Amino acid sequence: MKIRMILFMGLSFLMCIGNVGVAQDNIKLAQTGCDFLSVISDAKAAGMAGAVNTLPMGSSSMFFNPACLTEMNNTAELTASYNPWIADIKHTQFSAAVNLGLWGVVGVSVQNVNYGDFYRTIVYNNEDNFLFLGTFSLQSYSAGLGYAYKLTNQFSVGGQIKYVHQDLGDGIVPTTIDVRDSTTVTKSFKMNPLAFDFGTLFKTGLKSLAFGISIRHFSDQLTYQQESFQMPLLFTLGVSMDIMDFWTEARENHSLITSIDLTHDRSYPEQLLVGINYTFLNTISLRIGYNSHADLEKFSYGIGLSQFGLAIDYAYTPMKYFDNLQRITARLKI
Repeated sequence: MKIRMILFMGLSFLMCIGNVGVAQDNIKLAQTGCDFLSVISDAKAAGMAGAVNTLPMGSSSMFFNPACLTEMNNTAELTASYNPWIADIKHTQFSAAVNLGLWGVVGVSVQNVNYGDFYRTIVYNNEDNFLFLGTFSLQSYSAGLGYAYKLTNQFSVGGQIKYVHQDLGDGIVPTTIDVRDSTTVTKSFKMNPLAFDFGTLFKTGLKSLAFGISIRHFSDQLTYQQESFQMPLLFTLGVSMDIMDFWTEARENHSLITSIDLTHDRSYPEQLLVGINYTFLNTISLRIGYNSHADLEKFSYGIGLSQFGLAIDYAYTPMKYFDNLQRITARLKI
């Protein structure tokens, strides 16, 4: 049974690699709403280009593959991430998880976005052809409750339900096509949909080789003024292994985890994500990541320090058109 499962997962992985190259001609853009859910703020994950679908991320697994919560060996964990994103947008993430032993692992997650202030103007029949109406702000956040359980020593499942809030502010909308002579009405552009994440993790028993599948941001259609969209639905198939498993003498002090994720996103072409994490004495980690098909970034880099249950991770991502990104995450294990 184990051999058949490994062969099935391996075959699926190879098929997805082939599809990555074939699917590049099917360019998909701007087909989703609430895209803030897709932004990676966790510095450890960002340093590996997001290729963490099968890695033990502690409570941060809520943002990637909730099934990996079962790999949390400590009693509880708290995580906080700060991500000064492009265009002065600031993302923050919080997560917490509690290990209930034989009853599984339960966790909560929060994402918040600060977009800053925007000028509100409307077309108006005056000398400037517009009227300034002050400033307004936007608001986006999500709050999730997740649970993961080990069905066997090798196979885990997990899920999360998220309450998502997006407030695009009040809009002054003309009632006719001719906006200069039309009367206007004020409309509120708010929505509070629910989204679901699912994930599985299979540890093959062959050294540390693991496979994982996750589905994130599954939801109903979101209706805007004239169009309807779904959330940034994302399918991910991942595989990872500690290469140091083949060197028994070095394994005690060194770890070299290689992780590969294949993603199918509703708004982007299929992507191949590769991440490498080298750790010495379970204390200092060096990371590098590669994204095969990204518009703004290809490589990312990171470093992490861990001692006495406290860990600090930092990630640096060079950007093509915007300022380079720097993200930081703090973790507390209890």
